[in-house]
Amino acid sequence: MKLDIANFYVEEIKFGEETNYSDGILTINKKEALDVVFEDEHITEAELYIVNPGDEVRLVPVKEAIEPRYRVGGGPVFPGVTGKLMQAGNGVTHALKDMSVLVVGKHYGGFQDGLIDMSGEGVKYTYYSQLKNVVLVAHTDEEFEYHEQQKKNKVLRWAGMRLAEYIGACTKGLKSDEVETFELSPITKRDPATNELPSVVFVLQPQSQMEEIGYNDLNYGWDCNLMLPTLMHPNEILDGAMISGSFMPCSSKWSTYDFQNFPMIKRLYQEHGKSINFLGIIMSNLNVALEQKERAALFVAQMAKNLGADSAVVAEEGYGNPDADFTACYVALEDAGVKTVGLTNECTGRDGASQPLVSMDDKCDAIVSTGNVSSLIELPPMKTKTVLGELESLARDGLSGGWSNDELLGASVKEDSSIIMENNAMFCGDQVVGWSTKTMVEF
Repeated sequence: MKLDIANFYVEEIKFGEETNYSDGILTINKKEALDVVFEDEHITEAELYIVNPGDEVRLVPVKEAIEPRYRVGGGPVFPGVTGKLMQAGNGVTHALKDMSVLVVGKHYGGFQDGLIDMSGEGVKYTYYSQLKNVVLVAHTDEEFEYHEQQKKNKVLRWAGMRLAEYIGACTKGLKSDEVETFELSPITKRDPATNELPSVVFVLQPQSQMEEIGYNDLNYGWDCNLMLPTLMHPNEILDGAMISGSFMPCSSKWSTYDFQNFPMIKRLYQEHGKSINFLGIIMSNLNVALEQKERAALFVAQMAKNLGADSAVVAEEGYGNPDADFTACYVALEDAGVKTVGLTNECTGRDGASQPLVSMDDKCDAIVSTGNVSSLIELPPMKTKTVLGELESLARDGLSGGWSNDELLGASVKEDSSIIMENNAMFCGDQVVGWSTKTMVEF
């Protein structure tokens, strides 16, 4: 497969009469964009905003992030989700860079939603504070979900994808600033020099624990809870095959934007043919029952061994129960003779003293941590900050890092609008996909 991602760098976003891109300036016709959002009759309220790094803006509850793109030659950006099922990972796709479409609930949040601060102390906790963002703030008539802690957020998430496709389409026929080419020869057809390098497979465990349809990550529109581990080309991941779900505690979440830009995949590509032979992706999942976890681990190890993998990197989207999948997969790979490195966050409690993973094994001796989900974060009063969404949702609606009352700390949202919360509620804050800039400090 050969994928060319043609990048158009966005220096400024503004609203105007015509949606277009020219010389780094993205102009959006707000009415047309909102018409796209309102194509779903379940959208009852919607507004668009532009926020930039440094703006005095706080966003909560944030539900999704998407990079605007356009598939050259036709077809949906997200096959099997926003349009017909087709192969991703081949051909040319346009991407608007240094920006995202953020989807925010106007009123209600849930366990899987998070917070982004565009300025101040909160900036360092999430990658999305660094981007220029088109923010869709919307409400739906899904009354059955208003007061559910676990929300599927389908109407809002799909609206975000339609909006991203609409914006991305303005690059049709334009020449990009640069082209990134991603190409891997078939595994059995590689040159001798590449075949002599240490071979590496990347094992992904996207969120898929919910047995009810609608919460989990999607693979070409297929619920990942229903799949067994399968071999995928990395280009498919970078080109819209994977869609983020709506279940995982938010700092652990891999947004759709994260899948589209997966830094760890790009890093493996950079080393391919130089220091490693990158074999591809084993797309696994996260399960509920122990037998399901063990079955998936056996499949992963068998596939890695038969691909001829010398080593593997395993990354999980989540923590707690998924740690058992992560450890089982890690151990099965090691038992198969595949040297393995783990990539995950950890849950060590607010004091950092608890066992980092629910499931541990002596064979899991090379794990890269992206931080503690339970770390306390304090954000100062807002003063002039604008809230997009509803600040009270952080404490009221069961966001994974917020609470309405704590015996020692009180409510997450204080009367002066200052906040105390766990890292859990930072939107995609642990950045397991590879954005993380956290380092270890020895005390």
